[in-house]
Amino acid sequence: MKLSFIIPVFNEEESIDKLYLEIIENIKGYKYEIIFINDGSTDSSYEIMKQMAAKDRNVKLLNFRKNFGKSAGLQAGFDVADGDILFTMDADLQDDPKEIPNFLKKIEEGYDLVTGWKKKRKDPISKTFPSKLFNSITSSFFKMKLHDYNCGFKAYRKEVIKELDIYGEMHRYIPALASSKGFRIAEIPVKHHKRKFGKTKYGSERYLRGFLDLLTVKLVTGYIHSPLYLFGRIGAIFGFIGFFIGLYLTIMKLGFGQPLYNRPLLYLATLLIMIGLQFFSIGLLGELIVNQNRNMNRKKNISISEKINFN
Repeated sequence: MKLSFIIPVFNEEESIDKLYLEIIENIKGYKYEIIFINDGSTDSSYEIMKQMAAKDRNVKLLNFRKNFGKSAGLQAGFDVADGDILFTMDADLQDDPKEIPNFLKKIEEGYDLVTGWKKKRKDPISKTFPSKLFNSITSSFFKMKLHDYNCGFKAYRKEVIKELDIYGEMHRYIPALASSKGFRIAEIPVKHHKRKFGKTKYGSERYLRGFLDLLTVKLVTGYIHSPLYLFGRIGAIFGFIGFFIGLYLTIMKLGFGQPLYNRPLLYLATLLIMIGLQFFSIGLLGELIVNQNRNMNRKKNISISEKINFN
């Protein structure tokens, strides 16, 4: 069995060496590759990783021309990894490589994706409280109870990553994406360390991006093959409300002789029916687009300037 480790790196010069050594210490007896993705680092991270790759042929390096984000880094790693089991980890040493055997044990039980749960998270409340709220909303959205959707420490069978296509902030929803395709998901508690080096790379803007991607993933997992089911339902709601308002006005006109030209409800009914028809039209156009592009691959939006140790 070969293990692949996919580790996006953005300005983590102080922790990379230590992370590499700890991974090696905990995977003795396995074939391995460690794929570092330099996501536009401006410190000495790239030079350190390049030196590692020169010493160890199992260390591979992808160098992005600029910072494209964690999802792009993970997807680039997925595209080139050739291990039987793939791990994703953060480069800041908050994930503990000693947990690797526990992930492998869970995979051996028959699960396709095992995600970590930072049960005792060593982060300030400014990160832990929004995370709890995010996990609660996400679990409700996707009807899949997980304590920690956003834990970067995960293990995958290679079959899973072949089905994933992530971008934006969608790395947060990988378990939901995998579950929607029928893969078995498990969650295990993992030890979480306080950040010793560097600083967090995520600002408050990630909450808005995360929410928008939540809607995207819900659309992708629930309605990608039949967008008319979503837009048709919305159109039906608006259309029926407009229809019943119109019916009420018709009764008032025919039954009681009340004039309609001065009734704002008439304009509201017309507006609602038009909105309903527009949503139906969007759904139909979505169906045409889905069918035309079903077998087309999404164009990647990243640029890699260098690949090291890839044959």
